[in-house]
Amino acid sequence: MDVTALIRPGERLDDLQRGGLRILQRPDGFRFGTDAVLLADFAGVKKGERVADMGTGTGVLPLLLSARAEGTTFDAFELQPQVADMAARSVAINGLERRIRVHQADCREAAGRIGHECCQLVVTNPPYTKGGAGLVSPEETRALSRSDSDCTLEEWMAACGRVLQNGGRLCCVFPAPRFLELCDAMRAARVEPKRVRFVVARETSSPKLVLVEGLKGGRPGLHVLPMLITHDAQGGFTAEMRRIYGEE
Repeated sequence: MDVTALIRPGERLDDLQRGGLRILQRPDGFRFGTDAVLLADFAGVKKGERVADMGTGTGVLPLLLSARAEGTTFDAFELQPQVADMAARSVAINGLERRIRVHQADCREAAGRIGHECCQLVVTNPPYTKGGAGLVSPEETRALSRSDSDCTLEEWMAACGRVLQNGGRLCCVFPAPRFLELCDAMRAARVEPKRVRFVVARETSSPKLVLVEGLKGGRPGLHVLPMLITHDAQGGFTAEMRRIYGEE
């Protein structure tokens, strides 16, 4: 395959440090961050599962998760045409077309595309900012990726719940200050929060992110894991972060 033919002007091909996997990104557009890497580690995908990724962006979650369990298949949904196209080309560059399907579609259309209650796992990095709150990026793809001005959090979680089978898992990463909003939206979609881990930059920092796993049709009962500390006193990654990034 001539990989260079799949790279458009303004794009770069980055190494994911996972078995030779690579991903296309635009330095001037929305790029995946630490939150996606943490979610891929937290989700704990299992062999042979069917997985949906709501709001896949450049496709980093399906790519990372595909390396963690054999036989997994993925349906990745991305509303923005240019970003979905970039994700599809990243899939092609890695030769994963049989395992990862990228759908240029609103997440609310997912059940109509792939069926109701067909997935054992849903992963998602929902828009972090409420519509009308916070600063809006002047770069369109970043603004759409970060704000729920069109699709509310409740609608987003409902879309996840529709494709998730009973007993299936929903794993997401979200701002810690909006943790209770996320729990309310998950429960409205019949997904009970079961496992939670807060993410802090240092031991003395307040949580900025939270990782949450919910069980569709599950009973109440929350297991709070030890906090994930990303940096040590010297400003470098902690041992756990080095493990997550595959550095040790």
